Amino acid sequence: MKMSNTNPLQRYEQVGVAMTCRSFAEYERMFDLDEELLSRGPILDVAAGASSFTAEARSKGYEAMAVDPQYALTRDELYANGREEIEVSTAKLAKLQHQYDWSFYGNIDLHKQGRLRSLETFIADFNSVNGEKVYRNGRLPHLPLEESRYALILCSHFLFLYHHQFNYEFHRDAVLGLLGLCRPGGEIRLYPVFTLSWVAYPCMERLLADLHQAGAETAFLPSKLPFIPGSGELLQVVKQAI
Repeated sequence: MKMSNTNPLQRYEQVGVAMTCRSFAEYERMFDLDEELLSRGPILDVAAGASSFTAEARSKGYEAMAVDPQYALTRDELYANGREEIEVSTAKLAKLQHQYDWSFYGNIDLHKQGRLRSLETFIADFNSVNGEKVYRNGRLPHLPLEESRYALILCSHFLFLYHHQFNYEFHRDAVLGLLGLCRPGGEIRLYPVFTLSWVAYPCMERLLADLHQAGAETAFLPSKLPFIPGSGELLQVVKQAI
Protein backbone atom coordinates (compact mmCIF):
# COMPACT_ATOMS: atom_id res chain seq x y z
CA MET A 1 0.00 0.00 0.00
CA LYS A 2 1.85 3.07 -1.24
CA MET A 3 -0.12 6.24 -0.59
CA SER A 4 1.07 9.62 0.54
CA ASN A 5 -0.24 11.30 3.68
CA THR A 6 0.31 14.74 2.14
CA ASN A 7 -2.40 15.97 -0.18
CA PRO A 8 -3.10 19.46 -1.61
CA LEU A 9 -6.70 18.56 -2.48
CA GLN A 10 -9.55 20.34 -0.74
CA ARG A 11 -11.17 18.32 2.06
CA TYR A 12 -14.78 17.15 1.74
CA GLU A 13 -16.42 18.81 4.74
CA GLN A 14 -18.76 16.54 6.68
CA VAL A 15 -20.33 16.88 10.12
CA GLY A 16 -21.73 13.61 11.38
CA VAL A 17 -22.05 10.50 9.22
CA ALA A 18 -23.72 10.85 5.82
CA MET A 19 -26.41 8.42 4.67
CA THR A 20 -24.99 6.59 1.69
CA CYS A 21 -27.17 5.79 -1.36
CA ARG A 22 -25.12 3.55 -3.66
CA SER A 23 -26.08 0.90 -6.18
CA PHE A 24 -25.18 -2.73 -6.83
CA ALA A 25 -23.10 -1.67 -9.85
CA GLU A 26 -21.06 0.69 -7.68
CA TYR A 27 -20.47 -2.03 -5.08
CA GLU A 28 -19.40 -4.44 -7.82
CA ARG A 29 -16.68 -2.04 -8.87
CA MET A 30 -15.56 -0.58 -5.55
CA PHE A 31 -15.32 -4.02 -3.91
CA ASP A 32 -14.30 -5.93 -7.07
CA LEU A 33 -17.17 -8.40 -6.67
CA ASP A 34 -17.86 -11.32 -8.98
CA GLU A 35 -20.32 -14.21 -9.21
CA GLU A 36 -18.07 -16.64 -7.35
CA LEU A 37 -17.55 -14.29 -4.40
CA LEU A 38 -21.20 -13.26 -4.16
CA SER A 39 -22.40 -16.88 -4.29
CA ARG A 40 -20.32 -18.15 -1.36
CA GLY A 41 -23.01 -17.54 1.24
CA PRO A 42 -24.68 -14.83 3.30
CA ILE A 43 -23.55 -11.26 2.54
CA LEU A 44 -23.75 -8.45 5.09
CA ASP A 45 -23.65 -4.77 4.12
CA VAL A 46 -22.55 -2.76 7.18
CA ALA A 47 -23.40 0.92 7.68
CA ALA A 48 -25.42 0.43 4.51
CA GLY A 49 -27.60 3.52 4.77
CA ALA A 50 -30.03 3.80 1.86
CA SER A 51 -27.85 1.91 -0.61
CA SER A 52 -29.72 -0.44 -2.93
CA PHE A 53 -27.00 -3.10 -2.97
CA THR A 54 -28.89 -5.48 -0.69
CA ALA A 55 -32.19 -5.05 -2.54
CA GLU A 56 -30.53 -5.59 -5.93
CA ALA A 57 -28.43 -8.52 -4.68
CA ARG A 58 -31.56 -10.23 -3.35
CA SER A 59 -33.35 -9.66 -6.65
CA LYS A 60 -30.44 -11.45 -8.36
CA GLY A 61 -30.80 -14.46 -6.06
CA TYR A 62 -27.98 -13.74 -3.60
CA GLU A 63 -28.49 -14.06 0.16
CA ALA A 64 -27.90 -10.55 1.49
CA MET A 65 -28.89 -8.33 4.39
CA ALA A 66 -27.92 -4.90 5.70
CA VAL A 67 -27.35 -3.24 9.06
CA ASP A 68 -27.38 0.44 9.98
CA PRO A 69 -28.45 2.50 13.03
CA GLN A 70 -30.82 4.48 10.84
CA TYR A 71 -32.98 1.41 10.35
CA ALA A 72 -34.56 2.26 13.70
CA LEU A 73 -36.34 5.06 11.80
CA THR A 74 -39.60 4.77 9.89
CA ARG A 75 -39.74 4.38 6.13
CA ASP A 76 -40.80 8.00 5.70
CA GLU A 77 -38.01 9.27 7.96
CA LEU A 78 -35.42 7.23 6.06
CA TYR A 79 -36.70 8.49 2.74
CA ALA A 80 -36.64 12.12 3.89
CA ASN A 81 -33.10 11.71 5.25
CA GLY A 82 -31.97 10.12 2.01
CA ARG A 83 -33.41 12.88 -0.15
CA GLU A 84 -31.87 15.56 2.04
CA GLU A 85 -28.45 13.90 2.03
CA ILE A 86 -28.46 13.59 -1.76
CA GLU A 87 -29.19 17.31 -2.12
CA VAL A 88 -26.55 18.29 0.44
CA SER A 89 -23.84 15.97 -0.91
CA THR A 90 -24.48 17.01 -4.52
CA ALA A 91 -24.07 20.68 -3.56
CA LYS A 92 -20.76 19.86 -1.87
CA LEU A 93 -19.52 17.82 -4.82
CA ALA A 94 -20.42 20.63 -7.21
CA LYS A 95 -17.85 22.85 -5.50
CA LEU A 96 -15.16 20.15 -5.64
CA GLN A 97 -16.04 18.29 -8.82
CA HIS A 98 -12.75 19.15 -10.53
CA GLN A 99 -11.03 16.87 -7.98
CA TYR A 100 -13.01 13.75 -8.86
CA ASP A 101 -12.83 11.18 -11.65
CA TRP A 102 -16.24 11.15 -13.39
CA SER A 103 -15.46 8.40 -15.90
CA PHE A 104 -17.84 5.92 -14.23
CA TYR A 105 -20.71 8.29 -13.46
CA GLY A 106 -20.44 10.59 -16.47
CA ASN A 107 -21.16 13.86 -14.69
CA ILE A 108 -22.56 15.25 -11.47
CA ASP A 109 -26.17 15.25 -12.70
CA LEU A 110 -26.03 11.57 -13.63
CA HIS A 111 -24.34 10.88 -10.30
CA LYS A 112 -27.29 12.47 -8.49
CA GLN A 113 -29.82 10.55 -10.59
CA GLY A 114 -28.10 7.30 -9.65
CA ARG A 115 -28.30 8.19 -5.96
CA LEU A 116 -32.02 8.89 -6.29
CA ARG A 117 -32.62 5.56 -8.05
CA SER A 118 -30.72 3.71 -5.32
CA LEU A 119 -32.78 5.43 -2.64
CA GLU A 120 -36.07 4.51 -4.35
CA THR A 121 -35.00 0.87 -4.76
CA PHE A 122 -33.86 0.67 -1.14
CA ILE A 123 -37.07 2.19 0.23
CA ALA A 124 -39.26 -0.21 -1.74
CA ASP A 125 -37.34 -3.20 -0.35
CA PHE A 126 -37.18 -1.78 3.18
CA ASN A 127 -40.96 -1.46 3.11
CA SER A 128 -41.50 -4.99 1.75
CA VAL A 129 -42.85 -7.96 3.68
CA ASN A 130 -39.29 -9.19 4.40
CA GLY A 131 -37.90 -5.77 5.23
CA GLU A 132 -37.65 -6.31 9.00
CA LYS A 133 -35.61 -9.49 8.52
CA VAL A 134 -33.32 -8.05 5.85
CA TYR A 135 -32.64 -4.58 7.32
CA ARG A 136 -31.43 -4.69 10.91
CA ASN A 137 -30.88 -1.84 13.32
CA GLY A 138 -27.31 -1.93 14.62
CA ARG A 139 -24.38 0.36 15.32
CA LEU A 140 -20.66 -0.34 15.09
CA PRO A 141 -18.47 -1.39 16.79
CA HIS A 142 -20.89 -3.97 18.27
CA LEU A 143 -23.59 -5.37 15.99
CA PRO A 144 -26.46 -7.53 17.31
CA LEU A 145 -25.98 -10.25 14.72
CA GLU A 146 -25.10 -13.93 14.68
CA GLU A 147 -21.41 -14.76 15.10
CA SER A 148 -19.51 -16.74 12.46
CA ARG A 149 -22.37 -16.53 9.94
CA TYR A 150 -21.36 -14.34 6.99
CA ALA A 151 -19.20 -15.36 4.06
CA LEU A 152 -18.74 -11.77 2.88
CA ILE A 153 -19.01 -8.52 4.84
CA LEU A 154 -18.86 -5.17 3.05
CA CYS A 155 -18.50 -1.71 4.53
CA SER A 156 -18.55 1.26 2.18
CA HIS A 157 -17.66 4.88 2.95
CA PHE A 158 -17.63 4.69 6.73
CA LEU A 159 -14.58 3.09 8.37
CA PHE A 160 -11.37 5.09 7.73
CA LEU A 161 -13.29 7.84 5.93
CA TYR A 162 -14.44 9.35 9.25
CA HIS A 163 -11.03 9.14 10.90
CA HIS A 164 -11.45 12.59 12.44
CA GLN A 165 -14.68 11.58 14.18
CA PHE A 166 -13.85 8.05 15.35
CA ASN A 167 -10.63 7.13 17.14
CA TYR A 168 -8.33 4.19 16.54
CA GLU A 169 -9.94 2.06 19.25
CA PHE A 170 -13.31 2.41 17.54
CA HIS A 171 -11.84 1.28 14.21
CA ARG A 172 -9.99 -1.65 15.80
CA ASP A 173 -13.05 -2.84 17.73
CA ALA A 174 -15.29 -2.40 14.68
CA VAL A 175 -13.13 -4.50 12.35
CA LEU A 176 -12.48 -7.15 15.00
CA GLY A 177 -16.23 -7.26 15.62
CA LEU A 178 -16.88 -7.77 11.92
CA LEU A 179 -14.26 -10.53 11.93
CA GLY A 180 -16.28 -12.26 14.64
CA LEU A 181 -19.35 -12.18 12.38
CA CYS A 182 -17.42 -13.85 9.54
CA ARG A 183 -17.59 -17.57 9.09
CA PRO A 184 -14.17 -19.32 9.00
CA GLY A 185 -12.62 -18.59 5.62
CA GLY A 186 -14.98 -15.64 5.12
CA GLU A 187 -13.80 -12.13 4.41
CA ILE A 188 -14.42 -8.45 5.00
CA ARG A 189 -13.91 -5.82 2.31
CA LEU A 190 -13.58 -2.16 3.32
CA TYR A 191 -13.56 0.83 0.96
CA PRO A 192 -12.13 3.44 0.76
CA VAL A 193 -8.94 3.30 2.81
CA PHE A 194 -8.74 7.11 2.68
CA THR A 195 -10.00 9.79 5.06
CA LEU A 196 -12.17 12.74 4.02
CA SER A 197 -8.94 14.71 3.67
CA TRP A 198 -8.09 12.28 0.82
CA VAL A 199 -5.03 10.82 2.52
CA ALA A 200 -4.36 7.25 3.62
CA TYR A 201 -5.83 6.23 6.97
CA PRO A 202 -2.94 7.12 9.32
CA CYS A 203 -3.41 4.20 11.75
CA MET A 204 -3.51 1.49 9.10
CA GLU A 205 -0.24 -0.23 10.02
CA ARG A 206 -1.33 -0.44 13.66
CA LEU A 207 -4.68 -1.89 12.63
CA LEU A 208 -3.08 -4.47 10.36
CA ALA A 209 -0.80 -5.56 13.22
CA ASP A 210 -3.79 -6.01 15.53
CA LEU A 211 -5.67 -7.97 12.87
CA HIS A 212 -2.70 -10.24 12.28
CA GLN A 213 -2.44 -10.75 16.04
CA ALA A 214 -6.08 -11.89 15.95
CA GLY A 215 -5.19 -14.47 13.29
CA ALA A 216 -6.60 -12.66 10.26
CA GLU A 217 -4.91 -12.30 6.89
CA THR A 218 -5.00 -8.92 5.15
CA ALA A 219 -4.33 -7.61 1.67
CA PHE A 220 -4.89 -4.48 -0.39
CA LEU A 221 -6.76 -5.28 -3.58
CA PRO A 222 -7.46 -3.05 -6.58
CA SER A 223 -10.76 -1.22 -6.48
CA LYS A 224 -12.34 -0.64 -9.88
CA LEU A 225 -14.51 2.38 -9.12
CA PRO A 226 -12.72 5.53 -10.30
CA PHE A 227 -14.02 8.55 -8.41
CA ILE A 228 -12.27 9.46 -5.15
CA PRO A 229 -9.03 11.41 -5.75
CA GLY A 230 -6.07 9.03 -5.66
CA SER A 231 -8.06 6.09 -4.30
CA GLY A 232 -7.54 2.77 -6.04
CA GLU A 233 -7.47 0.13 -3.31
CA LEU A 234 -9.72 -1.70 -0.87
CA LEU A 235 -8.75 -3.57 2.29
CA GLN A 236 -9.47 -7.30 2.40
CA VAL A 237 -9.52 -9.04 5.80
CA VAL A 238 -9.82 -12.84 5.70
CA LYS A 239 -10.81 -14.90 8.73
CA GLN A 240 -8.64 -17.91 9.30
CA ALA A 241 -10.29 -21.16 8.24
CA ILE A 242 -10.60 -23.88 10.85
